[in-house]
Amino acid sequence: MLEKYMEIKEEVKNALNEKKPVVALESTIIAHGMPYPKNVETALEVERIIRDRGAIPATIAILDGKIKVGLSKEEIEYLGSAENVSKVSRRDLPFIVAKGLNGATTVASTMVVAKMAGIKVFVTGGIGGVHRGAEESFDISADLQELAKTSVAVVCAGAKSILDIGLTLEYLETFGVPVVGFKTDEFPAFFTRKSGFGVDYNVDSEEELAKAIKTKWDLGLDGGIVVANPIPEEYEMDIDIINKAIAEALSEAEEKGIKGKKVTPFLLENVKEKTGGNSLESNIRLVYNNALVGANLAIELEK
Repeated sequence: MLEKYMEIKEEVKNALNEKKPVVALESTIIAHGMPYPKNVETALEVERIIRDRGAIPATIAILDGKIKVGLSKEEIEYLGSAENVSKVSRRDLPFIVAKGLNGATTVASTMVVAKMAGIKVFVTGGIGGVHRGAEESFDISADLQELAKTSVAVVCAGAKSILDIGLTLEYLETFGVPVVGFKTDEFPAFFTRKSGFGVDYNVDSEEELAKAIKTKWDLGLDGGIVVANPIPEEYEMDIDIINKAIAEALSEAEEKGIKGKKVTPFLLENVKEKTGGNSLESNIRLVYNNALVGANLAIELEK
């Protein structure tokens, strides 16, 4: 049945059949997260990092209504430059596929497709979460519910600091999602290594992490796991500068009435402008760092 809707790239299919490590990658970061051509360069470099470590990258997207697990260089180029690409979360998947449209997958929908394909590890920049002011707006990312029910390990640099990180962690705790710091006791805040909030567990190696994840799923404890991997120290931003830029961007979003799935792209673009492009460079570097840990984790899990 899935073959009607999903196409797995030959390289990825062979790796899965031969029990070789595979790492899923989202496509929203390509279509909506960075300007062209930086988005395409970053996506291709992330794939190269994963390959160099000995794992196979599987960038996920929807092209002409077909769910693609693994993209060609030309397809990544198209995603990065096309204007008719929808931002696709779980709720959007059936409609974008049924209508034969193009779509870039978020954290939630990438997890859904990765699980369908049998991929255990997914690398992204940062997870979505509870938005500031959610006690009134109820604006909570679908990523969090996906983490609660879909058994995929998500390697990220924490949650974007445009969110309410405290409430995001409370939400994950309520739904039994382990938040694990990779070589850190503190939950990272995407652009910065520190958020002021702790993690549930601190692991020092991908091997230790793989054992815990395997145990979780062997025990029948379905659901994902957040692997919080801080941005490398040399690329983190000054916390005061980033917080000031975020506060100003949030104020502008409210003034302009920007809501729903348009909020995050607006805030990230706004913060990038206010920091003279420094936030974009930090974003790219943290994704590279996550790709390295994700590839190592996928290798350890297959062992």
